[in-house]
Amino acid sequence: MDIIHVKNLSKVYNGKVKAVDKISFNVKEGEIFGFLGPNGAGKTTTIKMLTTLISPTAGDAKVFGYSITREANKVRASVGVVPQQFTADEDLTGFDNMLLMADLYGISRKISKQRIIELMRLVDLESAVKRKVGTYSGGMRRRLELAIGLVNHPRVLFLDEPTLGLDVQTRTAVWDYIRKMKKDYNMTLFMTTHYLEEADSLCDRVAIIDHGRIIKIDSPDRLKASIGGDIIQLTISNEKADLKGVLKRVVGVKEVKRSGREYRLKVKSAETVAPKLMVLISSKGYKVTKLSMTKPTLDEVYLDYTGRSLREEETSSGDSMLQRRTMRLSRS
Repeated sequence: MDIIHVKNLSKVYNGKVKAVDKISFNVKEGEIFGFLGPNGAGKTTTIKMLTTLISPTAGDAKVFGYSITREANKVRASVGVVPQQFTADEDLTGFDNMLLMADLYGISRKISKQRIIELMRLVDLESAVKRKVGTYSGGMRRRLELAIGLVNHPRVLFLDEPTLGLDVQTRTAVWDYIRKMKKDYNMTLFMTTHYLEEADSLCDRVAIIDHGRIIKIDSPDRLKASIGGDIIQLTISNEKADLKGVLKRVVGVKEVKRSGREYRLKVKSAETVAPKLMVLISSKGYKVTKLSMTKPTLDEVYLDYTGRSLREEETSSGDSMLQRRTMRLSRS
C-alpha cells in the first residue's frame, strides 16, 4: 500500500529558480524511504511541500489519501516532522518543549504527559526530562527532536538530514533510534540525507535527486548492482596520452571514462582485470602512478547517474549557513 503518492510536483522560486522539477514517486507503508542528494538538490523543499509548510507551484501529492493542496489540515494531523535545524527552546526543559508541541496538536494534558514520558524513555532522555535543553549535548538535542516529532503519534515521520553535524558514534546511535521507532511504532519514515552510509544503512529504497529531479529510485543493493561490476580508478604518467580506446578492448572491461590522466573503468572483476591493465599500459610506454579497486558504493552510483561524486558536491550559501549553525549546536 502506498502511503505517499507524488505526481508532477514542482516548486519554482521567483518565477525562475526550479527547486523541484516535476517529480513523481510513491512511498510504501512501513518502509524507510530516502532522498539522497547534495544540498540544493530539492530535498528539503520536497519535505516542506509534503508537510504543507510551503505550497507547490504545480502538481500535487497525497499523504494517506489527503491532498497537500486541498486538505492540508488533515495531512498535518497525520504526520510528524524532524527538521534539519534544531527547533527546541533552549530555555525550556525537554519535558516542557514536548508539552508545548502536544498542546499545539490539541492533545489533552492527561494523554500528553504520559506520552512524553514514554517517548523520552524511547530516546534515552528520561533522566534529562527536567533539564533545560541548553544543557543538552548535540546528540541529546537530536534525540529530543526525534521525540518531539513523535508526540502526535504520526503515521509517517519526515526526517530532514536527521544526523547533520553529529560525530560518527552519535550518528550511529541515532540510526539505532530510527530503526527502533520504525519497529516499535510500525511507522513509515521519509528521510533526506547526503550521507551515503546513512542511506545505505537505513533505507529500504532510495531516490537519487539532483537539480530538483529524481534520477533513479531503487533499493540500495539494487542501485549498487545496477553499476554492473567493480570499479577501477587509475592514473597514468602522461596527461596527453589517450588510452581510452585501448583500455576498452581489454576483456572484462565494460566502460571507460577519462579525465586528463585519470581513468575510471567499470569491470566484471577488478582482481582479474587490473593485472591486464598494468601490463597493457606498461607495453605502451606509460606508468601507472595510482590505482584503486572498489566494489560499487552509493557514491559510485551517484557518480554513474549524475556524472559527479556526491562527496565532492558544494553547498549553496544559504544551506551552508543553516548547516553551520546546526552543526555548531550539534557539537556543543
